[in-house]
Amino acid sequence: MTATQPRIEIVYCTGCRWLLRAAWVAQELLTTFEAELGEVALVPGSGGVFEVRVAQDLVWSRQAEGRFPEMKELKQRVRDLIAPQKDLGHSDRPKEPA
Repeated sequence: MTATQPRIEIVYCTGCRWLLRAAWVAQELLTTFEAELGEVALVPGSGGVFEVRVAQDLVWSRQAEGRFPEMKELKQRVRDLIAPQKDLGHSDRPKEPA
């Protein structure tokens, strides 16, 4: 990890059994931002917590948002902080009207 490559923390509630969700989010972020990230850490928590932080910046809080993130929006938020110029391909395209 270099000084310019950020660390992402995913804090998840162990009592809620959200380890698999946290691991999946970590895998998706590592796959998408493999050249831009230094590491992704899974941090056990409690009390229904599910938060994603880039360095000290809170990117997602389940408590504040009232839900889990859609992967598309989470990747966009992370991208905006660590690699604003990165094209996310289909994740950047708006949804088709129903």
